[in-house]
Amino acid sequence: MKQILWFRRDLRVRDNKILEKASNEVMPIFIFDKNILEKLDRDDKRVTFIYDAVLALKKSLETLGLDLYIFYDTPKNVFMNLKKDGFDEVLCSGDFDSYSQKRDKEINEILPLKRYLDSFLINPKRNLKKDETPYKVFTPFYKSLSWLSSSDKIGESNVNPDLKLYKYKSKNPTLEEIGFKRVELPGFLNQTPQNRLDNFKEKVEEYEKNRDIFYKDGTSNLGIDLRFGTISPRMIFNEIKKLDGKNSEVFIRQLFWREFYNYILFHFPKSESENWNGIEITWRENEEDFQKWCEGKTGVPIIDAAMRHFNKTGMMHNRLRMIVSSFLCKNLLIHWKKGEQYFAKKLLDYDACSNIGSWQWAASTGADSVPYFRIFNPYLQSGKFDKEAIFIKSIIPELKEVDSKLIHIEGALKDKYISPIVDIKYSREKAIRAFKEAKNAKV
Repeated sequence: MKQILWFRRDLRVRDNKILEKASNEVMPIFIFDKNILEKLDRDDKRVTFIYDAVLALKKSLETLGLDLYIFYDTPKNVFMNLKKDGFDEVLCSGDFDSYSQKRDKEINEILPLKRYLDSFLINPKRNLKKDETPYKVFTPFYKSLSWLSSSDKIGESNVNPDLKLYKYKSKNPTLEEIGFKRVELPGFLNQTPQNRLDNFKEKVEEYEKNRDIFYKDGTSNLGIDLRFGTISPRMIFNEIKKLDGKNSEVFIRQLFWREFYNYILFHFPKSESENWNGIEITWRENEEDFQKWCEGKTGVPIIDAAMRHFNKTGMMHNRLRMIVSSFLCKNLLIHWKKGEQYFAKKLLDYDACSNIGSWQWAASTGADSVPYFRIFNPYLQSGKFDKEAIFIKSIIPELKEVDSKLIHIEGALKDKYISPIVDIKYSREKAIRAFKEAKNAKV
């Protein structure tokens, strides 16, 4: 038995299903997929992160007497070539977005593909309602999984100690050879994944209180680890559960939102590009307003600070994501898909299911969405979660000397800052009318 171990979004040795299920002679590989990379900007921060994570995985495998062979090609080409070496099958972790499923179907026609659940806690094919239909609302979905969420520990995978390396002659491509340049990443990514998890464990008791405050480091900072599998969701679940505090449960619930969005995308794949609830909104096709939103030049301080920070770092606080997406979809009445695609291009921890689900939530078009009449007022939000404008002033230098109170009042800045591109009250009323019309038309 000769197996290819195809590492994808499971870039770790600890708790890795394919290292447990593998047997006999194995060839671990990672593919820098040309189909994906050719669509990215040359300075895409994610590629720097993935490249370093792949080299770290290679070192970890070497301590087990194995190795990692790194390719820069399309998966189809890689496996057509490797098939000649007499491999019996390919082991990999499962993925559920449209490209991944299409890719895996293609590879399975070349070599038998065995996929294991390793990037999520539950298999979205399972956990249906009594009538065998999928859940559409988070709370019943979450309650149906109480057997899992309330457990003290989820079993982790162990490496099969009897694996033998199939040696293959290859040269690791450099970052430059795959067409990218090294870029600076946010400072916390200089730590190891385990250090990031340990740091969050120290913050968990303050998580519920601090997670919405923009200028505090109150979130987990584990999104990118979950996305690329440098830490598994089981590892995070188990480490947080050990703490046995109230706030650990608050965070565990957030882990299950990620599961819910993956579940929804699996059962309703059209939601990747269409309104999940089927309503047809008359969106505004205003490219100028959209570009001002992208660049952080809307004249609304919290929106501009969030977007400028995002463009520079690839990171955005979850509360800020809700505020900027509400502003785009409701106040500017621009299609959620445009915002989703912009985030997909820039977001360091971009995950199709969570990004699509979150944008449809904000746009009131998705599963268990915010009601269409509940529209975030960006001035009230910044006043509540950044009262002294600490975050805003750290990003927008021209507001450093401005009275913080004025920053949270619409129209109070006048000549001190660029004029807002939209009136909040008027645009809110306009959005509500548009959604009412769409709902009535559907009925």
